Amino acid sequence: MRAGVVVAAHPGVEELAVTAEELGLTSFWVYDTPMVHGDPFVALSLCAKVTRRIRLGIGVTSPALRSAPAAASGFASLNALAPGRIICGVGTGNTARRTVGMQPTTAAAMENFTAALQDLCAGRSTSYREGDRVRDIRFLHAGAQVNTTDPIEFVVAALGPKAAAVAGRRGAGLISFGLLDPAAWQALHAARNRAAHGTPRAPGSSPDSYLVTALHLLRDDEDAGGDAARDATGHLVLSLLDYAADTPAFAAQLGPEQREVVRHLLARRGTTADAPDRYTKLYPGYLGRIAPRDRDLVLPSLMNSVALVGTRDDLRTRITALERAGVDELLVQPVIDPPAEMARLAGLLA
Repeated sequence: MRAGVVVAAHPGVEELAVTAEELGLTSFWVYDTPMVHGDPFVALSLCAKVTRRIRLGIGVTSPALRSAPAAASGFASLNALAPGRIICGVGTGNTARRTVGMQPTTAAAMENFTAALQDLCAGRSTSYREGDRVRDIRFLHAGAQVNTTDPIEFVVAALGPKAAAVAGRRGAGLISFGLLDPAAWQALHAARNRAAHGTPRAPGSSPDSYLVTALHLLRDDEDAGGDAARDATGHLVLSLLDYAADTPAFAAQLGPEQREVVRHLLARRGTTADAPDRYTKLYPGYLGRIAPRDRDLVLPSLMNSVALVGTRDDLRTRITALERAGVDELLVQPVIDPPAEMARLAGLLA
């Protein structure tokens, strides 16, 4: 299986991209969560100028964040800096919308947005709507400001069949966050393949599937539920708990111990599940290294559901099962010592 890295956009991120490329990793991604992280287009522009091979992805943008013309201009501009190395991830804006107290957009809006980006980034015209006004638009640049010649890879963020079907109809790949169940991946691929039936596809093309997770390789006799493992994976666990705290219907599906942890999180953040401003208390520091006081929230059951923790043999077994289920690339977010964690990832999958 291939390996890549995903990080939050911040100054100096380009140095991590150089390290990832030197280690032989395949791709380097940044999140698109405007009120929590830095701008991904700025970050990847810096990365594009200092790398030569590694692919550069945004995971993921959304029609709830940017208009199609603005997003297409950003991706096509990146493609001018790193021709043929750009990956455009598209989603409903689940977290990015929640961090401003709003709901995600619909799968239909995501599909229309993806189609518009695919057209514009390939130099084609597309239909653009604002309210009742509809116009046919295309890039009007006369010079080399954007690159519409080299292809951009498109992937759709999916946890269920509806989004996977969008990927199938658009000939796009899949990206999913913390989905470590091989059976779930098989279901996503089945949904994508059903929707793709009869859809024209470029000769030889095969959409890829990306899994975002965290990884901790245990040392000899290390406790799988110890502080080191919790620190390395806690950012993903806390992201799940944040979502549960913000979405009571999802929290109700958790087990009793997990629901109790959600209650502890809300109390610790000084908010409630129905407070209109809860997003201002839940999401600061989102997907960053957790504070030591929050280690108790990182339950082993949650850790094992969204992150990879184990011995080298344990991790290889789990990764092999995911690969057999159709996952092409493992994307790991390092938060403790990124260069060292990237090196361990590269060594594990070598």
